[in-house]
Amino acid sequence: MDHKKEETDIQKLSSMLSKIQDLYYKKKEQLEELQLEISELRDIINYLNSLISNKSFYSADEIYTKTLNKRKELSEDDYFIEEIPREKVKDTNIKRKIFSKEDEKETNLLCILNFYDFNEVEIKFIEPETRYIKESSEDFVRIFLKGALIKIKESNPTLSVSYNYYKNTDMIERMNISNLNSIKEYDLITSKIRELLASEITSSK
Repeated sequence: MDHKKEETDIQKLSSMLSKIQDLYYKKKEQLEELQLEISELRDIINYLNSLISNKSFYSADEIYTKTLNKRKELSEDDYFIEEIPREKVKDTNIKRKIFSKEDEKETNLLCILNFYDFNEVEIKFIEPETRYIKESSEDFVRIFLKGALIKIKESNPTLSVSYNYYKNTDMIERMNISNLNSIKEYDLITSKIRELLASEITSSK
């Protein structure tokens, strides 16, 4: 009788452990996303503090108007213009997030892309140890290298790529792609990263 009760208790504890582990990883993902958002908010606060310090002799209405005008200088429509002066795009960032839908109610964040100054793309894979994306993998070469980077490099030979790996493995945690020329190149990179992640999820099932 005691033996059966012990087995039941172990099963209950194992089930509880599994649920807590799932909750832990979800909270970890949420924390990473919050840290990124906090960092962006900090940059905005620093910019506003600098603006107020430098323009303190203006009225609040004038500062607000100038801020709006600055935003209008690079509107959303401008992102689709191929040639934009570098001074206009300095300190800009276009962020994109890629999610997977596990079921009807739940989505998981897989990857975050940041396009800085219309020049550099930073790609961060969430939980890279479960994505298992490697430079030498067939899908990575076929989908991303041939489908995106090699195509871009044909018309943009200055393109360069660097990798950061997860701990002491050959799994990619982060990629930095420099010397991009247009939003179209960023669109192609985003599309192929989404296709690559979908392929990795399918092959892991």
